[in-house]
Amino acid sequence: MAETLGVLINSDKHLDKVVKLTKAAAELGKEVHLFFTGKSVLLTMDPGFAELIGKAAKISVCDVSFRANGLHGKEDDVPGLGFKDFATQARNAEMVAQMDRYLVF
Repeated sequence: MAETLGVLINSDKHLDKVVKLTKAAAELGKEVHLFFTGKSVLLTMDPGFAELIGKAAKISVCDVSFRANGLHGKEDDVPGLGFKDFATQARNAEMVAQMDRYLVF
């Protein structure tokens, strides 16, 4: 099994770093799981977000944060994600428990 890296993103300021980290880890054969919460959900509307698709093994977005930041109804505008990718903080807790390493932005 590949080594795993969980990344919690709660800031809307570091998409470029998250993309670079995810790509580098994927190139090294690492399995990367991303969880966007708080203001970071705004990054799902950034064109650069699409660069994560196919690089991260799993991308999840906090549904409560998505709604709280005025994005309700724009779920279909998020590239590469489906209905089940909008989750609760329980998904983040699962990620913490399952990953070999965990990083917060």
